[in-house]
Amino acid sequence: MNIQFKKGVLELCVLSMLGKKDCYGYELVSEISKNISIAEGTIYPLLRRLKDEGYFTTYLQESSEGPPRKYYKLTELGKETKDELIKEWHTFVSGVNKIIKEDNDDDQERISEQA
Repeated sequence: MNIQFKKGVLELCVLSMLGKKDCYGYELVSEISKNISIAEGTIYPLLRRLKDEGYFTTYLQESSEGPPRKYYKLTELGKETKDELIKEWHTFVSGVNKIIKEDNDDDQERISEQA
């Protein structure tokens, strides 16, 4: 997948996942990787930046599988930002889909005319 596509949507994916439940870093990487191929190292700088911007807070929770894990929890600002990004995403995707459909319709029309 195009790297620029990924960069543009990772923030939305992280905020969306944290809107459902608090997660730790590796959990976010694992869940996002089920749908989008990402490297583990791409998430942690994003998490630091989003925390610095006030979109979530962190807390430590003991783990039965090793050291305590740092969990990320959305703040009110994070929830508002997530909701706004989701609206923007749907508008964006709708516009792109219209363009793609028009392009596809034009291709189909040219193919029909050539037949």
